[in-house]
Amino acid sequence: MRSKDKISYFYDGDVGSVYFGPNHPMKPHRLCMTHHLVLAYDLHKKMEIYRPHKAYPVELAQFHSADYVEFLHRITPDTQHLFSNELARYNLGEDCPVFENLFEFCQIYAGGTIDAARRLNNQLCDIAINWAGGLHHAKKCEASGFCYINDLVLGILELLKYHARVLYIDIDVHHGDGVEEAFYFTDRVMTVSFHKFGDMFFPGTGDVKVILNSLLFIAVKCFSSNSSFTLWNEILIQVVLKDIGEREGKYYAINVPLKDGIDDTSFTRLFKIIISKVVEMYQPGAIVLQCGADSLAGDRLGCFNLSIDGHAECVKIVKKFNLPLLVTGGGGYTKENVARCWTVETGVLLDTELPNEIPENEYIKYFAPDCLLNIPNGHIENLNSKSYLSTIKMQVLENLRSIQHAPGVQMQEVPPDFYIPDFDEDEQNPDEHMDQHTQDKQIQRDDEYYDGDNDNDHNMDM
Repeated sequence: MRSKDKISYFYDGDVGSVYFGPNHPMKPHRLCMTHHLVLAYDLHKKMEIYRPHKAYPVELAQFHSADYVEFLHRITPDTQHLFSNELARYNLGEDCPVFENLFEFCQIYAGGTIDAARRLNNQLCDIAINWAGGLHHAKKCEASGFCYINDLVLGILELLKYHARVLYIDIDVHHGDGVEEAFYFTDRVMTVSFHKFGDMFFPGTGDVKVILNSLLFIAVKCFSSNSSFTLWNEILIQVVLKDIGEREGKYYAINVPLKDGIDDTSFTRLFKIIISKVVEMYQPGAIVLQCGADSLAGDRLGCFNLSIDGHAECVKIVKKFNLPLLVTGGGGYTKENVARCWTVETGVLLDTELPNEIPENEYIKYFAPDCLLNIPNGHIENLNSKSYLSTIKMQVLENLRSIQHAPGVQMQEVPPDFYIPDFDEDEQNPDEHMDQHTQDKQIQRDDEYYDGDNDNDHNMDM
């Protein structure tokens, strides 16, 4: 056990002024709300706070294609009508709109995750937090699910410079498809995603991919034999989780597809069993944890029944492994609950239990009328039966038995971090401490906030 974790926290108030549009569920103002709660609970006094550097195009191109990065750099709301073909090619539109300062927004949240990884690599901290990051759907050459740049992939690539194996864990309600896809063919990154699957839920990956006719043919063949029931059971278990990686990465993509309404007890029990076994078998050098808050009860786009304590329990479990840990945000569309959740989890990472009564802060009226950290219990029917969860658990553990214990890798000389001398004079030093960010107060728009219960459109992204 480490005596006391040193924690680096990354925040830039400029992310709060970003505006996706009046009808878009993604509201970056949730980051300002989170930060002001962190300040209100005096958590900033227990960690080092940094303004991230704005990631350079050459850094973003470590994963994304250069032409895609260049397109994001030059596109604006005023010029997008000139680029209809490119908009379609790169999947920008209703879900991933073009808005003012789009590229700067990407630079800030990606820069935060890159900086977090570098501080971990240089042993300047034990845990690094970037709540603005965690945009896990973005692909190499296109935007997806409200995500433009995949900061998680960029952070993992940084960690791989120093660590032979990196474990990625995702507790967003949506499958972490962009990260999985990026590392699908390698054993140097194991991805583990706990998410809702089925009912055309975005992004539609992370579970069984079997053609119905083929499955029906196998069923007929099974029931024509004497051992039909046993054989059919074996086949069903084998096809439950087929999205497992390929080539060197086979069995290194782990998916835990869940149904509506899963509760704290079921989720945390399954999480602890699977993640404990993953760490034992894979022996990662570092962990990246995506804490998407749309898996909370009451989220506008979610369908789980997790409380903040249940969500935070997963953070506690991962922290106890005492490995270098990079923590990011992700989805989360009931903003006051996102702020509650990520503040509580900042406290968890600092070993600090927070009073339930929310202190006075810039956004206190949005936590009314109770102004408490705890959120109401979810009331969605739990469709995850014990037998279903047992089947999922058995398949994951069976897949883990198929991997090598701690696969080796030929480590090479570590390349230096990017040094780009001709930056703008007003560019912030990424290692410059912020003065508690009290200057980062933002002016909110009237349409930034929702009334809540009337907006529950589960068919949208992230």
